[in-house]
Amino acid sequence: MILVTGGAGYIGSHTLHKLKEKGEAAIALDNLYSGHRWAVPAGTELVVGDISDQTLVANLTRKHKIKSVIHFAAHLSVEESVKNPFKYYRNNVLGTLNLIEACVQGGIEHFIFSSTCSLYGSPDCNPVDENFPTRPESPYAQTKLTSEAILRDAEKAGATNSNMRSVSLRYFNVAGARVGGGLGQATPQATQLVKIASEVACGKREKMYIFGTDYATPDGTCVRDYLHVDDLADAHLLALDYLRKGGKTEIINCGYGKGYSVKEVVEMMRKVSGVNFPADNRPRRAGDTVAVWADPSKAKSLLGWKPKYENLELICRTSFEWEKSVWPT
Repeated sequence: MILVTGGAGYIGSHTLHKLKEKGEAAIALDNLYSGHRWAVPAGTELVVGDISDQTLVANLTRKHKIKSVIHFAAHLSVEESVKNPFKYYRNNVLGTLNLIEACVQGGIEHFIFSSTCSLYGSPDCNPVDENFPTRPESPYAQTKLTSEAILRDAEKAGATNSNMRSVSLRYFNVAGARVGGGLGQATPQATQLVKIASEVACGKREKMYIFGTDYATPDGTCVRDYLHVDDLADAHLLALDYLRKGGKTEIINCGYGKGYSVKEVVEMMRKVSGVNFPADNRPRRAGDTVAVWADPSKAKSLLGWKPKYENLELICRTSFEWEKSVWPT
């Protein structure tokens, strides 16, 4: 049995659907802060609760004989983390600390952690591999780096009485919606660029903003590696298989190895939607990385990851089609 924290959220729900398709038994733990009951696959149990509740986690691991945990539950807005760092340290660090401690004590064998490329900061060159120095530029990124350290140190401390091994997947910019339809990002007041552009194209937001047009990039706007959510969900299943086969603890990038600017994403969304929506320029925003994209070699060689949806037009189209199919309630 697999425990998926944040299983009612964006990436967690996509991963649960993939697990179900593969015939894996899983249970979701989510406090529904930003997740939705309907996003959890039919037939998959949803436990409403918090990762900080060690008693709850202990009871779940014991009752369901859980051996593997995939941990998604976290706050994830860079901008919000700059304005309210305490919220992020309380949930992302303390919550993860409590969860990891409960997992070690409960005999969990495999732990997959949702990390981020944000902890590389603005690297001197691209693409970045897992050996690049970490230079977090926001409290959000720092919480993920701290959580990686907690996970590493917990494994070392429990080496004599625990056999838990982990994979920390450092996501680049996750976007898009399920290619088969019926599932997409429904995070309230989401801050991800592709999601916002989809909402503006559908008329759910009046306009969007481009924060900073004077960066040292080809068109002056920030550059990111955009990753389709279905490909990322597949990476989690491959990471689980890797650990089950005896793989050692690893940190692995998840990205395509190509960067697109903010302006390029806006223009692509205008193309797929057929809507010439407004995007107003604003000053730079604190905590934003200038340009970063992945070296995904390790994910491909170690996990056997073979992305299927490495296409910005597809990413934007699936996001737009999902946004058209739903309306906030």
